[in-house]
Amino acid sequence: MLRRLDKIRFRGHKRDDFLDLAESPNASDTECGDDVPLRVPRTSPRDSEELRDPAGPGTLIMAAGVHDFNRTESDRLNEIKGHLEIALLEKHFLQEELRKLREETNAEMLRQELDRERQRRIELEQKVQEVLKARTEEQAAQQPPRSQAPVANGAGAGADRRGQGLCPRLQKWFHEKFGEYVEDFRFQPEESAVETEEPLSARRLTENMRRLKRGAKPVTSFVKNLSALSDWHSVYTSAIAFTVYMNAVWHGWAIPMFLFLAILRLSLNYLIARGWRIQWSIVPEVSEVVELPKEDLTVSEKFQLVLDVAQKAQNLFGKMADILEKIKNLFMWVQPETTQKLYVALWAAFLASCCFPYRLVGLAVGLYAGIKFFLIDFVFKRCPRLRAKYDTPYIIWTSLPTDPQLKERSSAAAMSRRTASARSYVASAPAGLGRDEDAGRLHSTKKGNFHEIFNLAETERPLAVCENGWRCCLINRDRKMPTDYIRNGVLYVTENYLCFESSKSGSSKRNKVIRLMDITDIQKYKVLSVLPGSGMGIAVTTPSTQKPLVFGAMVHRDEAFETIFSQYLKITAGAASGSDS
Repeated sequence: MLRRLDKIRFRGHKRDDFLDLAESPNASDTECGDDVPLRVPRTSPRDSEELRDPAGPGTLIMAAGVHDFNRTESDRLNEIKGHLEIALLEKHFLQEELRKLREETNAEMLRQELDRERQRRIELEQKVQEVLKARTEEQAAQQPPRSQAPVANGAGAGADRRGQGLCPRLQKWFHEKFGEYVEDFRFQPEESAVETEEPLSARRLTENMRRLKRGAKPVTSFVKNLSALSDWHSVYTSAIAFTVYMNAVWHGWAIPMFLFLAILRLSLNYLIARGWRIQWSIVPEVSEVVELPKEDLTVSEKFQLVLDVAQKAQNLFGKMADILEKIKNLFMWVQPETTQKLYVALWAAFLASCCFPYRLVGLAVGLYAGIKFFLIDFVFKRCPRLRAKYDTPYIIWTSLPTDPQLKERSSAAAMSRRTASARSYVASAPAGLGRDEDAGRLHSTKKGNFHEIFNLAETERPLAVCENGWRCCLINRDRKMPTDYIRNGVLYVTENYLCFESSKSGSSKRNKVIRLMDITDIQKYKVLSVLPGSGMGIAVTTPSTQKPLVFGAMVHRDEAFETIFSQYLKITAGAASGSDS
């Protein structure tokens, strides 16, 4: 490498003098470095003698030249090194930008779409060829065979020629006039279009929520105006609307009135689109502050933005789900006494429409709707207790359950049935059976008697609900060892204790006994936040542990939680009453 550097630097004839700095060749980018030694040109004996002789001629000039040459070469090498570092950094940044551009363009997806389009083009070409082939075959079938003998009669031959010339013309005319419409009725297999799903983006999610809010604004403003009319927010407007509506219904002009209002609304929208400033609303509109989207957001701001949008979406979807579930449960006889009222009302409406004329039925329905909307609802909204007693639609709607409420009711009913069956089983035990024998029979586990395993009194036994215990795993986050961190076993609840029996054979030190009086907090817990649902765990906090003890992977989590919580309330209430006395 050094020899190659010398050849590049001192290319040409040998010189006794130093090279001019302006004429010296530049070093290569790949050969520059801090450890490259500088090669000093050879000097003649005479020059060396002059350099050694301080009084000789040209001593100062030669020394200054050597110093300047060494300094210039080192500066040049450092400058080349800096350029090389800058080039490497630019290369790195360009590679990062190229990688980002490749990820954004998603060339693989574009290639797949291109392949699909090519396949579709090939299929269309095949279909076109098949159609052309079928047409040529039809034309060939319509033409008479050449081997047919000529007709002897000249008049008959002329008539055949005229007929053969007329049919193609008629077919051509029919195809030109109606061929396009006939092709529209050709049956073709449906092509399932695959919609590409967009990746999750905080900015896109926020923009979609804003679009939804802007799109629903006309509907929400219309509902607010109707509610203001019913509440008599503006007395004069509501009185005029009530008078016009009742007169229109009485004279049979209700439908033309609604059509005229729709035409008037479209006319106003046309004028607003043309630039007119028309604002008519019963409820005064409050101008909301429009927040401009920020271009540069920090990580915490993005996270908070996603949380806010997700909370709004959760609440909105929850309300929509409640409405849809109530409508579904109303028509599916989930609550028979409520659906029965709707069933009777539909039968009454059907019989009335069959027996009475349409004008009379329409008049009755229109008058009832006007009185209900303008007068009855106004009174019910001002008197909530009266509404809760006599407003039938409101009572039916509020009494309809949602699917989560039905699940809670079914779980509560199952738990009550289990409790009643356990009590009946205990009550039906033989009278001569002693309490100790009964206790030993009821609270024995797979490893032995219950009170011997947990070192409790013989009177302590599992409740009837958890006689066989609940399968679960104990997660003790105070422990560091994996064997002590998670333990599989069975959970029991007694009158005064919460007992966990480990499934591994060994000493009783692996079991866990917690006094219900020592529990400071108990709540439902979700071990893995990434899984759907509310989780399958219960977290219990005691003063002896720094972190809550979690009983996870419980199939009957709700039943266990209600049992533990009710027993805890019973113990605390008994202790409070004892202290007061």
